Amino acid sequence: MSGRFEGKVAVVTGAAGGIGEAYARALAAEGASVVVADVDERGRAVADEVEGLFVRTDVSDPASVQAMAEAAVDRFGGIDHLVNNAAIFGTMKLDFLFTVDWDYYKRFMAVNMDGALLCARAVHAHMAARGGGSIVNQSSTAAWQYSGFYGLAKVGVNGLTQQLAHELGGMGIRVNAIAPGPIDTEANRTVVPGGMSQKIVRDRMALKRMGTPEDLVGACLFLLSDDAAWVTGQIFNVDGGEVFRS
Repeated sequence: MSGRFEGKVAVVTGAAGGIGEAYARALAAEGASVVVADVDERGRAVADEVEGLFVRTDVSDPASVQAMAEAAVDRFGGIDHLVNNAAIFGTMKLDFLFTVDWDYYKRFMAVNMDGALLCARAVHAHMAARGGGSIVNQSSTAAWQYSGFYGLAKVGVNGLTQQLAHELGGMGIRVNAIAPGPIDTEANRTVVPGGMSQKIVRDRMALKRMGTPEDLVGACLFLLSDDAAWVTGQIFNVDGGEVFRS
C-alpha cells in the first residue's frame, strides 16, 4: 500500500506491543519499511506481520543501539524516521524519589530518558545522509503532574526534544514529542488501579474516556511526515483534554 512513507525507513523502539506496536503497524500501512526495536521477543511477530525487521535492542546500552541502527541500514539502506517509544512502565516500581533504590532509579532513567538520546545519536548521521528526517519522542502528561520518577523522566524527554530540535535542525532533522494522557493498554492497567483510572477520567478529562493507542497514531504520523515540515521542538498533548498548557 502506498502512502506518506513510501520508500522511507522508520525505527520504532518498544514496538513489541501497546502504543509502539500501533505506531509500527500504522507506519507500515502507509508504506514505510519498519524496524521493530525491542527487548521483548514478541516484537518478532510484529515485524513479521508488517514485513519489517526485528532487532533485539536495549535502548539503555550504546552498543545495542548502535547495532540496531547498523542492522536497519544493512537491511533497508538507510534510516529516515525514529520513534522513541521504549520505556519501563508496565513493570515500574512505585516509590518516592528520596527512597527509591538508587540502582533501580539509574536503570529506569537510562531506559526512559537516556534511551531516546542514545537512539538519536545512533541514527542522526544516517538521516542526514538521506537529506534529513524526523524523530518523535514519547513524552507523557505525567511531565506536568506529580508522577514521581516517571514524570521526572518525561520532563527530561521534553527538554531533550527541544535541545535536539536545535542541534539537529541544521541537518534537516525535526524533533518533536507526543505527550499522551491515560491510554488503555495492558501496561497501564498493570500500573494504575482501575478505580484510579476511572477517577482520572471523571475528574480530569474533558473527553470522558480513556485513550487508545490508535488515538495517538494520527499525531505521530503527522509529526513524522512532511505534513509537519515546519514543526520542530514541540510537545503535543494527545490526552483527551487532561492537561491544558499555555
